[in-house]
Amino acid sequence: MQFDVEEIRKDFPILDRKVNGKNLVYLDNAATSQKPKEVIDSIRDYYMNHNANVHRGVHLLSVEATDAYENARIQISGLINCPNPNAIIWTRNATESLNLVASSWALDNLKKGSNIIITNAEHHSNLVTWQQVSEKTGCDLRYLNISDGFDLSDFENLIDEKTKLVAVTHMSNVLGYVVPIEEIVPLARKYDAKVLVDGAQSVPHMPVDVLDLDIDFLVFSAHKMLGPTGIGVLYAKLDLLEDMNPYMFGGDMILEVTYEDAKWNRLPYKFEAGTPNISGAISTGVAANYLMKIGMENVWEHENSITKYALEKFRELNNFNVIGDNGSQRRGGVISFTHNKIHPHDIGTILDKQGIAIRTGHHCAMPLIRSYGVVAAARASFYIYNTFQEVDQLAEALQDAEDFMV
Repeated sequence: MQFDVEEIRKDFPILDRKVNGKNLVYLDNAATSQKPKEVIDSIRDYYMNHNANVHRGVHLLSVEATDAYENARIQISGLINCPNPNAIIWTRNATESLNLVASSWALDNLKKGSNIIITNAEHHSNLVTWQQVSEKTGCDLRYLNISDGFDLSDFENLIDEKTKLVAVTHMSNVLGYVVPIEEIVPLARKYDAKVLVDGAQSVPHMPVDVLDLDIDFLVFSAHKMLGPTGIGVLYAKLDLLEDMNPYMFGGDMILEVTYEDAKWNRLPYKFEAGTPNISGAISTGVAANYLMKIGMENVWEHENSITKYALEKFRELNNFNVIGDNGSQRRGGVISFTHNKIHPHDIGTILDKQGIAIRTGHHCAMPLIRSYGVVAAARASFYIYNTFQEVDQLAEALQDAEDFMV
């Protein structure tokens, strides 16, 4: 499919609305993405025509709902090149996926004397989770500093025979840096360490192939990849999932129950207790299919072009500082920035008056933000429907803020 941003924009109803009398310029995609009409329509269609609980029902509505729910698992498998849909576990979000791995794998495999490696640029979900595992098991938590970009020699100096897990972001939601997982995995394998990748910022924006990367775990959320809120994905190698204990207990994860004991269901249902987010899963499959029709290479190329252009615009502005402006580091469509005198929240408020939506704050990466000597930053983040013209509008609005406030 040829990439045509103007045609793509027609699929997103919200882009037609006005904000403070201005055309909406949505640049908060690292927080959540907007939804194409076919994703929105799929939710409506489910509740209007197929609403029923999945699995075990023999009536037509239940069969239709089950087929659509399981087909979505197949579509997600296709997006990340997972060979077996049973390796796809539905969760509430990437955060729950991380906690599932922590509870069902890490607590049983880590102990005092072992260690986990994460980067200093992790989202709180991939930081606090492992802090808690460290407290409960006595294992060490080590930090790989990527503030100036990824350096393989730093990783080589950090990993050792006691490393049991390397849990790293694939793309930083603050720096935009893409961590080269293909360099991390071979070294982790040398020490028999498992590799978990937080793909919340990468899966929506670039090709991610779990077979090619040979990773053990991958987590991501639907709402950042054109899907609904309230649903996420855990991919894990089947042998790991087979050995892991359930995270929650209740309906659908049960195979057999007596008054004395219970047996767990087969994969993937062993980890999907209770009534799932059926409409969420179905519409996530639709979102995955939408992205695959565009082509993830096309998505990446478009955003890479937009980001390079935006960085050039930022370098022309006075008193604005890009956090993590390392020209040699591969990066995605995330630009966090500060101003020498204007608080990020004021920048966000001023831009909102111009119809431009950005994010301000610590971006759920408080230690990283503070390491740059600030407590907050503004952030612009791009997706398939953003244009070069919108980058120009952002730059002009930032210049206006500079002229007005300084």
